[in-house]
Amino acid sequence: MQSKEFLSSLLTRADITINGSRPWDIKVHDDRLYARVIREGNLGLGETYMDGWFECEALDQFFHKVLIAELDKHVANNWRMLLHVAPALLSNLQRKSKAFEIGQQHYDIGNDLYQKMLDPRMTYTCGYWKNATTLAEAQEAKLDLVCKKIGLKKGDRVLDIGCGWGSFAKFAAEKYGAHVKGVTVSKEQIALGQKMCEGLPVELLLQDYRDVTGTFDHIVSLGMFEHVGYRNYRTYMETTHRLLKPDGFFLLHTIGSNESVKSSDPWITKYIFTNSMLPSVTQIGKAVEGLFVMEDWHNFSADYDRTLMAWYTNFEEHWSELEKTGKYSERFHRMWRYYLLSCAGMFRARKNQLWQIVLSPKGVPGGYQSIH
Repeated sequence: MQSKEFLSSLLTRADITINGSRPWDIKVHDDRLYARVIREGNLGLGETYMDGWFECEALDQFFHKVLIAELDKHVANNWRMLLHVAPALLSNLQRKSKAFEIGQQHYDIGNDLYQKMLDPRMTYTCGYWKNATTLAEAQEAKLDLVCKKIGLKKGDRVLDIGCGWGSFAKFAAEKYGAHVKGVTVSKEQIALGQKMCEGLPVELLLQDYRDVTGTFDHIVSLGMFEHVGYRNYRTYMETTHRLLKPDGFFLLHTIGSNESVKSSDPWITKYIFTNSMLPSVTQIGKAVEGLFVMEDWHNFSADYDRTLMAWYTNFEEHWSELEKTGKYSERFHRMWRYYLLSCAGMFRARKNQLWQIVLSPKGVPGGYQSIH
């Protein structure tokens, strides 16, 4: 009972009631939850949700309240938690020999899942909702924003690091007449992406960014830097500097952390994004020092909350179809729901950021004109 009383007292600080009736309250089905959450933090919370030990009508609201109240600071780290952090501190989890693991764990789980969840272009990054009312409009606006920020022109040769299913490559080729080379570590993304970009001046390759050769007018990287790792930030920036023409632009679109860290949330690491972590302003700054001039830094992180909720709506609306394939269990359903809604709550609480950073090798004569 001591564990239950402690957790109940903690949740009260966030206006959350155990077995309450509001959407953000949790209903506990297994009393083992209390001790496990106190012992294991978010790893235990996520796994007990996956196993059906508790329910919550609105997980996004639950996490928003928990994070705003900073309840995580009241659950102390212990040796179990440190076991999940230690590998990131002791070795380079994002070295070239391990680069394809994230593709196998996350992006290769099934193109059908992503086709049901994402917009028609299959853009698996934050949309730009400034003047948009639908997910498709927000993603088109984001892709166009990227093209405008780098001053894309017909015939420009662009490298897309972490190209996914080719959404940017296809858009840039169709709308701007660009020639795009994209690289990803996902076999499933390449297989479908090549079909989606068929007939366009687009080349999509299964390749690590460190192995790319050539010279490009511009480089973009949308939602891939989260997989690079702090030990490789400098190598990543040196690689883009080597590949970019002196008068070109490199646009980095990445989720960012408010603090400099060297590992990720243990539940996210175990179930969603292996070997991944979020960069901070300081870490990015150190990585680009002496290589690039920072021309523009645009934060539209609140748009990720709306994007994630749109993905969640699509996922739930099509769950019955996905379930019938036999590829996805109910435990997967709960895991994916927890992933999307916990992340939405995180962005809503402004604990994570979404940055678009425009970099140039030598600086723009007369100054760069920001486009937001």
